[in-house]
Amino acid sequence: MDTLQNIRTIYNDGFRNLGSMIVKNYFKAFAWFGFAMYAVVLYAFVFRVSTGFAF
Repeated sequence: MDTLQNIRTIYNDGFRNLGSMIVKNYFKAFAWFGFAMYAVVLYAFVFRVSTGFAF
């Protein structure tokens, strides 16, 4: 739980003083896109490991 709180704090601090609202929203969207792509990679890896893919 402490790790999730630290991630939340870092995320909020990173976007606190960015300037323009357009830039702030662009970087937030890009961050969420990156998180989603990371989740897809983890899903693909777990799927391949669970189906017995030979690396």
